[in-house]
Amino acid sequence: MSDSIIINSTSKFLVTGGTGLVGRALVDELRSQGFSEVVSVGSRDCDLRDSGAVEGLIREVRPDYVFHMAARVHGLGGNAKYKSDVLVDNVLINTNVVEHARKSGVKKIVAMGSGCVYPELKGHQELFESQIWVGPPHPSEDSYAHAKRLMLAQLDAAGHQYGLRSAFVISGNLYGPHDNFNVEDGHVTPSLIAKFFDAKRCGRPVKVWGTGAAIRDFSFSEDVARALIAILFNFEGPINMGSGMRHPIRDIVSILQEITGVDVEWDSSKPDGQLIRYYNLDRLGETGFKAQVSLAEGVRRTYEWYERHWASVRC
Repeated sequence: MSDSIIINSTSKFLVTGGTGLVGRALVDELRSQGFSEVVSVGSRDCDLRDSGAVEGLIREVRPDYVFHMAARVHGLGGNAKYKSDVLVDNVLINTNVVEHARKSGVKKIVAMGSGCVYPELKGHQELFESQIWVGPPHPSEDSYAHAKRLMLAQLDAAGHQYGLRSAFVISGNLYGPHDNFNVEDGHVTPSLIAKFFDAKRCGRPVKVWGTGAAIRDFSFSEDVARALIAILFNFEGPINMGSGMRHPIRDIVSILQEITGVDVEWDSSKPDGQLIRYYNLDRLGETGFKAQVSLAEGVRRTYEWYERHWASVRC
């Protein structure tokens, strides 16, 4: 735990990945809490893989605090299909943002990690931040995990050598409006929402990968934004972030069945991925954060948003 930092109305924030799922929610939440100096950057605004472009961005914005949410990210299928691209792009993105922010004198960085940084620890029902380096990440998402682990190492090194303050947020499964709804390469919740919506429109059943037995902590984007701000104010170092509500994937399928009335065909020949991944949330609890949105409410709100915007969403 770090000493709380003091932020005032003149503080300036840079949010990378500001057009994505978490970025949009975070920008909205910062502004709702009275912070007006918020600069949001998406992939069309700056190619974060380009060191010179990132240096120019940081010089222009001159942020006091950086929320680094940007990443090249897919779901289980996409991370396995694009292993090299996922690794290289994310290493470049993270290295450039952290290093140029550090050089500019940024007071603190809150960087989005991922639960896939953890090794598969059989027999462990709960994962603690101290276990990140115990073994290799699960092979289903190892390229993405290695890139995130390297960012954590970079943040730690910059802290030791230059005094950079930072937090590395290890997230569970995130979902909400403005997600990537690609049915092949997206994360499980938006992919399922898109599949159920299409099936309802076409009057056919939904085919779902695996058995639905994999258990995850699913966090709605508005809750994620509130957690990130609490972490900025109150924590340094690696910290697990989640809702504390653990569900098998079949629960999402059941919620979507209830919303749409669509039948389901399970494809057990497809992988479930890592079956169990729980996070200990003691550190997060010390920040005062508590999730407010249940899985049923969050999935319903996301489905309804997708229903209104499906023709123009990311996929």
